[in-house]
Amino acid sequence: MNSILLLNGPNLNLLGTRQPEVYGAETLDMIQDGCVAYGKEKATEITCFQSNHEGALIDQIHAARGRHQGIILNAGAYTHSSIALMDAVFSVEIPTVEVHLSNIHAREDFRHRSYLARAAIGQICGFGSLGYYMAIDALVARFDQETVE
Repeated sequence: MNSILLLNGPNLNLLGTRQPEVYGAETLDMIQDGCVAYGKEKATEITCFQSNHEGALIDQIHAARGRHQGIILNAGAYTHSSIALMDAVFSVEIPTVEVHLSNIHAREDFRHRSYLARAAIGQICGFGSLGYYMAIDALVARFDQETVE
């Protein structure tokens, strides 16, 4: 069975109450539960982790090596500031999809830059929680392609 690590960064624990006009009304638990169930449909285990601390996210990325075949990462504001997270993704060599609930390119200028984009195989933004499911589909398709090759 394939395995994906689903990482969520700072302030995402407040989903559902934090700026619902930007981030939607779903809570993080609702999104994670939905992703776990969707993963089962795709014969893929989804392991979820959220932290407001950069080092904890980096530790999870490092621990993913040899354990998970893919990573979905919504690093929140760390997207725009953390070279350390980018380096961690590069270092583990695990296909990583960057996800954002809002369209970061339609927001404030400082949100247009993503350090993670350099290390990720792709970026999905602006589709709300659907972006997480799209990321699962993208990684599962990649796993299937690697199996065929």
